[in-house]
Amino acid sequence: MMSFVLGGGCFWCLDSSFMQFKGVSDVVVGYMGGAKDSPTYEEVCGGATGHAEVAEVIFDESIIPADVILDIFFTLHDPTQVNRQGNDIGTQYRTSMFYRTDEEKQLFEAAIERAKQVWDGEIVTEVTQATQFWIGEEYHQDFFAKNPNQGYCNAVVAPKMAKTRKAFAGYVCK
Repeated sequence: MMSFVLGGGCFWCLDSSFMQFKGVSDVVVGYMGGAKDSPTYEEVCGGATGHAEVAEVIFDESIIPADVILDIFFTLHDPTQVNRQGNDIGTQYRTSMFYRTDEEKQLFEAAIERAKQVWDGEIVTEVTQATQFWIGEEYHQDFFAKNPNQGYCNAVVAPKMAKTRKAFAGYVCK
């Protein structure tokens, strides 16, 4: 099993989008990249901790290659937006990739090069050494699955899920 820690806006979008693919065994949402120990959602949303909302995507590379996981990431969010995704604004929503090994860093940098062929404008995704991963509150885990009729889920999460499902149809769970 492999895992990547990725930030691309609200972590609910990352969680639900990745969980629809074969080979993804789990997505754990949380916080990384900040200065405070054990930050809460409210503290991270306040913007003072320096953390990004992130998702640790845990997958079986024999079923879904690492490159596909990273291409899904660059499909489901806009890597040209600085410290925001749509109406979600703040450093906690920055586009970010946290590497644990030099190999991961190289995979991330190669994915950015592929993304440059797709996106107009500069890719602003940060590639940063991983720090402590703080698991998000239980009510954030699998949020879309637990709250499919919630307004934000319908307006923002569901369209991102549909976009990635269409783009990577061969990997969608049946």
